[in-house]
Amino acid sequence: MARELPPDLEVPDALRALRGRPGLVALDSASGEPRRWSWVGLEPRSVLERDSSCIEELRELCAEGPEAASVAGPFRGGFLGALAYDLGVVGEGLALPADPWRTPRVLGGLYAEFLVFDHRRGRSWLVTGEDRSGAWAEEVRAELAEPRAERAFAATGPLRRLVDSATHQQRIAQVRELIAAGELYQANLAHPFEVETTGEPLDLYLRLRELNPAPYMSFLDGREFALLSSSPELLLEVDGRRARTRPIKGTAERSLDPARDRARAEALLASAKDQAELAMIVDLERNDLGRVSAPGSVSVERFPELRSYENVHHLMADVVGELDEGYDALDALAALFPGGSITGAPKLRSMEAIAELEGEGRGYFTGSMGYLSCSGDLCFNILIRTPVWRAERARGEGAGRVRYHVGGGITWGSDPLAEDRETLAKGARLAEALTGRSAEVTR
Repeated sequence: MARELPPDLEVPDALRALRGRPGLVALDSASGEPRRWSWVGLEPRSVLERDSSCIEELRELCAEGPEAASVAGPFRGGFLGALAYDLGVVGEGLALPADPWRTPRVLGGLYAEFLVFDHRRGRSWLVTGEDRSGAWAEEVRAELAEPRAERAFAATGPLRRLVDSATHQQRIAQVRELIAAGELYQANLAHPFEVETTGEPLDLYLRLRELNPAPYMSFLDGREFALLSSSPELLLEVDGRRARTRPIKGTAERSLDPARDRARAEALLASAKDQAELAMIVDLERNDLGRVSAPGSVSVERFPELRSYENVHHLMADVVGELDEGYDALDALAALFPGGSITGAPKLRSMEAIAELEGEGRGYFTGSMGYLSCSGDLCFNILIRTPVWRAERARGEGAGRVRYHVGGGITWGSDPLAEDRETLAKGARLAEALTGRSAEVTR
């Protein structure tokens, strides 16, 4: 059942109003293209918190779940949640290390109650299962009508870079050696930051949403962990039988000066190095998507395409295909996960090299968050620009710690210093959201 909500309701309003409701989760298309649908889920019917791959479990979960056929948009009830990068490639058994925080590798649940926002039409609805009482729905509507203020969230210590610039550059040089030896074409290499905090992660998410809005933002409030992503990147969208992935390769920092900003965008679009890097990953994604697509149906659209966000310009391209008989959206997710743009090529060898050089698991960084609708449709992002919050109750009420990674694709043509600086540009808005100053980093 869908009940229309006031036309001025926005996603941040809903999140503030529903703060504290169990299993609060958002898939939030805050800005950019495409910007059509957002969802806020609450009180899941069942919760998933696993350390192993769960593709079949997701299929079984949604097969038994409710489907609201009359709801606007592609999500009609089903799974909302996140998959960690450390799940690895389905069926390959890569020995990937655990992340230092030991986060569960799957977080999420089965949702029959959620808000859906149609940004093009400026409308929103509260969706409930047929078995949910009208009194419960009216209670939620009353909460949504009550104005709520943001609460304080602050760093209580320095933002620390855990791998210094010299070490990261040395690792980049090692990737170039592997490329020279013929083992790799490229690999995506990252490094982490950490900071102690006080306050609720929702307020950090709302601050990040203001500073770095993106089309595939997401928020998940777990019991001990929270995910906060301002991702611009789509891993996979399946609409009916049509599957689409949109890898990003190529980044240029934006400038406040319009002429300089335009020049940087034009230089990125003309860059032979960045186009070659994008072409490698597009070829990888064509191969991955081709494993579950009808013969001859895979094609590339808009190569390269420039899209501009609050802090950076990116190059990207769309790879599309029609799912072959016998395959569904979860088969496509299994074929593409984790995304080639954040592993490298060839995928398995690049993931091995990443594990060896980074020396620890990534957790949810470069994993994916999204929905699997009980109708069969699916959409998952790639979790870049993604802080993870962990409760640290031993330090006091509201105490926590935030960890995030920044990285980039390394090719033979990469300059280690330039690549290191690019990672800082990608993470500038994350640092600003945490500290109030983008450059406030202890190295």
